[in-house]
Amino acid sequence: MISIAVLSAGGGVLAFAEHPREAWLSVDRAYEPGDAIVISGPAHLVVRMDQALPAGEVYLPSGRMHWRVPAGEHRLAYPPAAFEAPRHIIFARAMEEGEAARTRNLALNPADLRGETDFFPHCTANVETRNEACFCARNVIDGIRLNTFHGEWPFQSWGIGAREDAWCELDFGREVLAERMALTLRADFPHDAYWTAGHAVLSDGTDVAFTLRKTADRQWVDLGNKKISRLRLERLIKSDDPSAFPALTQWEVYGREAD
Repeated sequence: MISIAVLSAGGGVLAFAEHPREAWLSVDRAYEPGDAIVISGPAHLVVRMDQALPAGEVYLPSGRMHWRVPAGEHRLAYPPAAFEAPRHIIFARAMEEGEAARTRNLALNPADLRGETDFFPHCTANVETRNEACFCARNVIDGIRLNTFHGEWPFQSWGIGAREDAWCELDFGREVLAERMALTLRADFPHDAYWTAGHAVLSDGTDVAFTLRKTADRQWVDLGNKKISRLRLERLIKSDDPSAFPALTQWEVYGREAD
């Protein structure tokens, strides 16, 4: 059974729906700070948290996800129409047989949130420019590769505030087989610099060194079909461009379930 509940800040149930395979919920309410969406079901789900957001796969280790509705400054990383209408549609379905077994972008999660989460994939970092939502780590797995500008949606990115020790980590919440990854650098040149090299450190201890070019295109790195639960980008080397602002727009990791 799949269930969707919308809760107020005080924990009251504002709307509820359930279904054996796919649940739909229409919420007639302008969201208020503290509202949350709770979805329960099998470990592998496809969810759409708002009609203004794309659907995406999530992994629920406990069979439950608690999703804080973005409010205030946090909304700048989302479409202007998201969460603000007086009516919202939420959708969740079980993944079809074979979906979880196919090769796909395992990193993609438009529903990811800043801070701790109980669902995956989830992206975190040791720095986010000025602690602003439009530069936070979760932006690099939202599926949007527009990268010729910077700032609020649809040009959100992971910004490092000129830190030389910046890292970004992607947690899948379970073991997967990682074949290769694609990095899309932010390319708002000349405002932006870029990284010429870096390392991907896998949870199995593998250290993959890679080089990068000054381009707006995806850049691919082989990960060796390793069984991992997470990986980290670190030791990123900035180019000698006058700009102090390299940034990452999108991080894709292609592979399949380990089991």
